Amino acid sequence: MIARRSVLTALCGLALGVAASLAAPDPLAPKAEIAPGVYLVRGKLTPGEQPDGNSLVFRAPEGAVIFDTGRHVEHTQAILDLVGRLKLVPRVVVNSHWHLDHVGGNVLLRQRYPDLKVYASDAIDGALRGFLVSYRGQLAQLVSSSQTSTDARDTYRREMKLIDAGATLAPTDVVSATGPRTLAGRSLELHLEDHAATAGDVWVRDPAAHLVAAGDLVTLPVPFLDTACPKGWQTALAHLDAADWTVLVPGHGPPLDRAGFATYRKAFDALLACAASKRSTTECVDGWFHDGGAVVSANDPGQGHEMMRYYVEQSLRAEPAATAKLCGS
Repeated sequence: MIARRSVLTALCGLALGVAASLAAPDPLAPKAEIAPGVYLVRGKLTPGEQPDGNSLVFRAPEGAVIFDTGRHVEHTQAILDLVGRLKLVPRVVVNSHWHLDHVGGNVLLRQRYPDLKVYASDAIDGALRGFLVSYRGQLAQLVSSSQTSTDARDTYRREMKLIDAGATLAPTDVVSATGPRTLAGRSLELHLEDHAATAGDVWVRDPAAHLVAAGDLVTLPVPFLDTACPKGWQTALAHLDAADWTVLVPGHGPPLDRAGFATYRKAFDALLACAASKRSTTECVDGWFHDGGAVVSANDPGQGHEMMRYYVEQSLRAEPAATAKLCGS
C-alpha cells in the first residue's frame, strides 16, 4: 500500500494538497439533536489542516456514548462541551476505524476519563506497524527540512504526537464480530466490516433512534479510498442498505436519508465498474458526479473532481498486488 503512493498524499481521508486548498464547508448546526437522544458534532475542513470526521453523542442511562472523537483538540473539546451541557459523563467511545480524524480525540478523552471504555476493531494494530509508521517517518523528514514553515512544522509535530500515543488510540474492548451491545445502558448494534474502508470498520445501528452511524463507509463528496478494499467497501454498503434505519450519518458530510444513501450506493457501484473497464479516468470522474447528483455536488467544496481523479488513478487502478494486500489476500 505505502509503496504505491506517498503517505503524505493520503493522510487518512484526503490528499494533503487538496485538504490544504479547501474552504471549510458551511455546516449544518455543528451540535444538533438529529434523532431522539443522538447529537451530531459535525466534522469540518479547515484550510491548511487535516480534517475532523463527524462525531455523535448518544444519550444513555449511565452517561454518554461517543462515536468517533475527531483529530483536533478543538473538535474533541466541542464533544466534551456538548456532553457537559447534556449533564452527562463520557462512559464509552466507539471508533469506526483507525484514521486519525476519527480516533485522535481518544487521547484527550482518555486523559480526562481514565476508565473510559473504547470499542473498535483491532485494525489499528496493523496500521501502527505499517501505514502510520511510514506516515510518521515522512512527517519527521518534513519537520527537519529547512523548506518547512514554522506553522507546518507545528502541524506535523502534532500529528507525530498523536501517532506516538499508540495504545491510547487503540480499543480497550476489541469488536471482533457483529452483534448487539448494551453500552452505558443504551441498546445499540455494532457491525464489523472486514477489509472495507480499512481492514476493520465498525458501524453502529441505534434501533430506538432508527439511525446508523456509518463512519467512512460513506464519505462526501467522494469515497476516501486511501486504505480501502473497494470490493469489501461495496459489500459493506450492501449491509448498510439491508439494515433498518431512516437517518444515516456519514464519516464526512451531512446526514442522509434512504434516498440519498441509495444514490450514493448506486454511484459507488458505477464508479467501481467504470474503473474496472477501459473507460478513461475522466469518464469515471464525470460519471461519479453525474450519478451522485445533488448528494455529491451539494457537498463538493470545489476540489471534488481532483480528489476523484486521484482515487481512480491511485486507488481503483492501483497495482493488483497493492489492492490484494488491502483486501487481506
